[in-house]
Amino acid sequence: MDENLDQIQEQAQENLEWLQMFPWLTLLIFTLPLILVARSKVYPSLVYVVALFLPALLSISIIFKPDMLLPAIILDLVIFAVAGFDLFTTPSAASLTAERIHQKVASLAKSTAIKFQLTNNGRRTFNVTMVDDIPEEFEVDLATFSSKIAPDETLEFEYQVTPHQRGNFPMQCLYLRVRSLFGFWKRHLILPFKSELHVYPDLKQLSHYALLARTNRLALLGVRRTRKVGQDNEFERLREYTRDDHHKNINWRSSARHNKLIVKDYQTSQSQRIIFLVDCGRMMTNESDGMSFVDHALNSTLMLSHVALSQGDSVGLICFSDKVHCFVPPRSGTGHMNQLLHACFNQFPRMVESRYDEAFLYLANRCNKRAMVVLITNVVDEVNSQQVVQYMQTVSKRHLPVSVMMRDHEIYEEAEQTESLFNAAAAAQILNWRHDVLNTLSHQGVFSLDVMPEDLTAPLINQYLEIKARHLL
Repeated sequence: MDENLDQIQEQAQENLEWLQMFPWLTLLIFTLPLILVARSKVYPSLVYVVALFLPALLSISIIFKPDMLLPAIILDLVIFAVAGFDLFTTPSAASLTAERIHQKVASLAKSTAIKFQLTNNGRRTFNVTMVDDIPEEFEVDLATFSSKIAPDETLEFEYQVTPHQRGNFPMQCLYLRVRSLFGFWKRHLILPFKSELHVYPDLKQLSHYALLARTNRLALLGVRRTRKVGQDNEFERLREYTRDDHHKNINWRSSARHNKLIVKDYQTSQSQRIIFLVDCGRMMTNESDGMSFVDHALNSTLMLSHVALSQGDSVGLICFSDKVHCFVPPRSGTGHMNQLLHACFNQFPRMVESRYDEAFLYLANRCNKRAMVVLITNVVDEVNSQQVVQYMQTVSKRHLPVSVMMRDHEIYEEAEQTESLFNAAAAAQILNWRHDVLNTLSHQGVFSLDVMPEDLTAPLINQYLEIKARHLL
């Protein structure tokens, strides 16, 4: 028995000396299997690496005790045999199916829920780690999910994403990492499952406005109730009395029934038109509150469109930069809101100079009837401001112009800082020049708004309600 053991050790020693003569062959023997399995996206795990440390430590003892060579070789073979068996227990892509469930439409800068389901079609339980195909423009609260999944079990995971850019965002697949039975191997799987998420301007503000309008609490949004000049005769609805209402509009029969004052609401003049000119040029690439000026402009545009359409008015839209990018003819009806949404959800600011002449020429050729023309832009140079003043003065002969100038936070911050007096003086000069431009527009009969982008919605709606109340259209 001892003689056979000695012969085995001598043979092993000769083979080891032969391998030492060709070290590259040893490296090839150990790495070739790993390269082959890596083609199937299978890689050794930390468990396998730790297991290989045991024969490595045992091999060090051969220096002091040569008899330990055979146990080290046997331990190596045992680990390789277990790893080889464990390799075949790694789940494949065919054993898993996935499904992603979410709404087709999301609102810019508003969180939306995405849920996906993972089903195990295999015969054993294993650990799985999942990462969804989330676009870079999305902020996600929880990106990685880990769990055990039993045979025929379906796991459901839900997370919230906040899109910071409008547009159409495809999600192509689901990334998985599964482990083998003993944990020696891990496989990276890609389960293809295509879906799309359309990110529109803020849609939740529309439902929020409708809720506050029904409960007569629009003051929470900064919308003022404007007293109408004159009265319209067509009855619209009954609502609760407020201090601005005239006592002649009180419906005494309904007030007695509800035990509180109820007044009649009358519809304002119908079939009036609003046309938005939204600048998408380089000056609208500035950001405020995490969104570009164009995003704020489109949010406010959709909000006022919703209000105007509910009043029975017609709404149109022109987006332009160095050319006109989209045009929605003015139409009425709540169904027209969908056309406005589809037209503006993929409009982005461009690093080009805005051509106001192209936009106003396009307006003149396609909109002959009198309308409230709302230009939303940002100007900080004399050339563009002169164009705005000139074209708004020209358009006032046929339409009712409203100029919306967006403020830049950085200019105001520079004007207030005291570290660099030169920068502060330059910023103050720009603000003074901007004030002169607004005064010039006001003297020419142009309604002007000078607001921060994130505060644009309420002043714009108030301006519209004031114009409607004064019957200026």
